[in-house]
Amino acid sequence: MRNQQETHLNRARASLRQALSWYGYLRKSGHLAANAELAGLVKPELEILSTTLSKLDANVIRIAAFGLVSRGKSAVLNSLLGDKILQTGPLNGVTQWPRSVRWKPGDKVLVELIDTPGLDEIEGEARSQMSRDVARQADLILFVVSGDITRTEYRALVELRQAQKPLILVFNKIDLYPDKDRTTIYQNLRQLGAGNPQAKPLLPDEIVMVAAEPASMEVRVEWPDGQVSYEWETPPPQVDELKQTILNILNREGRSLLALNALIQARDAEAAIAQKTIDLSSQAAENLIWQFTKYKALVVALNPVAFLDVLGGTVADLALIRSLSRLYGLPMTSYQAGKILKTILLSTGGLLLGELGSSFLLGLGKSTVAISSGESPLNITAYAGSAIIQGGIAGYGAYTVGRAAQIYLEQGCTWGQLGASTVIQEILAEVDKNTILYRLQQELGIKY
Repeated sequence: MRNQQETHLNRARASLRQALSWYGYLRKSGHLAANAELAGLVKPELEILSTTLSKLDANVIRIAAFGLVSRGKSAVLNSLLGDKILQTGPLNGVTQWPRSVRWKPGDKVLVELIDTPGLDEIEGEARSQMSRDVARQADLILFVVSGDITRTEYRALVELRQAQKPLILVFNKIDLYPDKDRTTIYQNLRQLGAGNPQAKPLLPDEIVMVAAEPASMEVRVEWPDGQVSYEWETPPPQVDELKQTILNILNREGRSLLALNALIQARDAEAAIAQKTIDLSSQAAENLIWQFTKYKALVVALNPVAFLDVLGGTVADLALIRSLSRLYGLPMTSYQAGKILKTILLSTGGLLLGELGSSFLLGLGKSTVAISSGESPLNITAYAGSAIIQGGIAGYGAYTVGRAAQIYLEQGCTWGQLGASTVIQEILAEVDKNTILYRLQQELGIKY
């Protein structure tokens, strides 16, 4: 298992280094330098790629705690730390901004615990943006509740699950509930915590019951002289199960979690770079596609030889893809080439069907008409009709190929042999059914 985790980590490093190498090449080649606006737009994503690789090399796993106000997020983290480092208190909203602290639960594992404000304390888009930013950095999420899930909590939980990160539901303040009520709430949380009514209930290591800061209780004290007094005592925190669950997950799949999160960040950053690049060059690309569309339609319409129609159309499509790739400066991987090639084959297939269709409808194919036309106005008209039909089909094919190339250049940059999306699928394909990563595989809808 440890060897597999190291393999996942090494694959993730290689994927990020390949991405940084490509975009570094764009800088050196002058593609970004020649376009100051584009260089400024993609700078944040390039920094994300660089910092994500540094985080991988540091081998620090980040665990973020989320929840509504007064659910005891800070108290849970303090209990794991064994010290009251993060501020807690009876007032709502003690934590005003995300805070992090290092935790070393074992000899070889280094963890960064991130505390966050209550999700119902920050309004609107600011809350959503804070949640997205912290969740993006986290390798594992703790969602803290203190009883049955409210509607607000459920919405926040569903939103966090969209971050595509493994999540542990922490049922805090269990000391406030009788055993029967605690068991009922636990069973309800197992189903609701999945974030989807159709999903399977949470596994044992996806939901844990704790009492991070138990309420003080009155204790009867009998003294040697026979006197009786009553004192208030605070029981010790009950977080051993949570601590052991986290340790089990980190030992079993911690490095894989680290690798997966880095790849998800890299995938999103590369997709954003591609999207910004394409948006900025949209008008130039549109003009280029229309140029090739008109060129291909004209060449096919004027050419009398059917075989050369197909050959010339394919060459034109390949030239269009190459021109778009140069315009955008985006990597052309084998994945993209294969996908676009299928589109080209469909395009040329349409051309062949057009040739057969015009032959059926007009009685003669364009090639036959060209040979036998002579000076007959009727035959020339038939040739012109066939040429117009085939020119239109060819032009439509070129336009389709151009649009397909835009999509694959935008989305396919994360595929290929070491593309982030490819390595994500490879890692998820190898996870064991008893791991917390297995649920993530199911949530992403990936089947093998």
